[in-house]
Amino acid sequence: MEIKRIVLALAIGLLGSTLRADDDLPNIIYIMADDLGYGDLSCFGQTKFETPNIDSLAKEGVTFTNYYAGSTVCAPTRCVLMTGMHTGHAFVRGNREVKPEGQAPMPANIVTLPRLLKKAGYTTGMFGKWGLGAPGSASDPVEHFDTFYGYNCQRQAHTFYPTHLWHNDKKVMLDEKTYSADLISDQLLQFVRDNKDRPFFAYVPFTIPHAAMHVPEDDHAPWREKWPQFDNKIGKYKGPDVKNPIAAFAGMMTRMDRHVGELMALLKELGIDDNTIVSFTSDNGPHMEGGHDPKFFNSNGPLKGHKRDLYEGGIRVPFVARWPGKIKAGTENDIPVAMWDVLPTCLEIAQLESPDRIDGISYLPALLGKTAEQPRHEYLYWAFYERGGKQAVRMGKWKSVRNNVGKNPNSTPELYDLTSDIGETKNVAADHPDIVKQMETYMQDAHTPSADWTFAGRKKKQQKK
Repeated sequence: MEIKRIVLALAIGLLGSTLRADDDLPNIIYIMADDLGYGDLSCFGQTKFETPNIDSLAKEGVTFTNYYAGSTVCAPTRCVLMTGMHTGHAFVRGNREVKPEGQAPMPANIVTLPRLLKKAGYTTGMFGKWGLGAPGSASDPVEHFDTFYGYNCQRQAHTFYPTHLWHNDKKVMLDEKTYSADLISDQLLQFVRDNKDRPFFAYVPFTIPHAAMHVPEDDHAPWREKWPQFDNKIGKYKGPDVKNPIAAFAGMMTRMDRHVGELMALLKELGIDDNTIVSFTSDNGPHMEGGHDPKFFNSNGPLKGHKRDLYEGGIRVPFVARWPGKIKAGTENDIPVAMWDVLPTCLEIAQLESPDRIDGISYLPALLGKTAEQPRHEYLYWAFYERGGKQAVRMGKWKSVRNNVGKNPNSTPELYDLTSDIGETKNVAADHPDIVKQMETYMQDAHTPSADWTFAGRKKKQQKK
């Protein structure tokens, strides 16, 4: 099978390398919120609440306005990020559960970003939600990271008051009254302190603002006072019900922004601020769960669609990055890049060669303001295997979406000109048959069939751990 050959080729490249350490290498911190929409940061137009610490990353760094998630739901985005392969080639292409805890694993010998960064002497840590292999499996996060703290299972992460989290391979039992996002942030800060004298990579997939609208009272009460008209609304998901989930969402965002501020303050306190690149983004578009109202908050900004859509609102996400002395403050970049580009970007920062046969291209030149030197994708591709099956391609200003692929794989794709129609309101496919034909070719060329992930939606039964 073609995918297995790719795994073996990458594994050979990993085994054939040698470790090296370089104290001058920059620290890399990649923060990824959960279901945060394109319009959910005040630096991206949010007006109902503010995110001053994340905004500071933008003011002191660069904002990317055409940054794309790996997928429109959790697990495949995370696989894309870890492997540099888009969802036409990725090993995990959807959310598939493992009982009693966890999701479908990646292959044991898969080459991932943290495994590669270890070759350059990086200490690696992950703090947040994994979703790519059950506890004790061949794809447990401890098989990839030196340190792990958080949720192994994204299903468990539907509540912020869980029965347990994981610290490496140890289950940490909780009283279901402790706010998990605070514990995760605390462990991230400790990891930074412990590794201040060596290069480190911190992958931080925060769980805010996903699923249940849970937040401690100190951040909930001020927003309930602001919006008492929503007090009769009850948010139901996993864990305790929430009175006024509208207020809770603003409180969650406020709390996560404070966690980012605490991280940035610690970097300065330790004297490693100038040698650390910090990025912030989201795993996909905004959700509509647990009482969250993305329409009230204009969470997808000017974009059409939400989580589980391949329209822009489901996959275009905010992105800011800060690296003092390297990234010019207050800059903006509109080059389309995607999460399968993260792996080669981090490897270039770490002075490592990228593996062969990945889909990503390093966007380090764009980060550094060297736009003329930035290689461009011929196109970007997404495949989504739920809700009838969907495909999407972006080529320059053009965006094509094909829905219900499982029922009719030869249906005519929709076509939008994003330069004049960012909201994808006018389908111009009939006016540009040549562009449509090219998009159909890309959809075919970019897609490697998988027995495990089909547009027809034939899923395997839930696996037992």
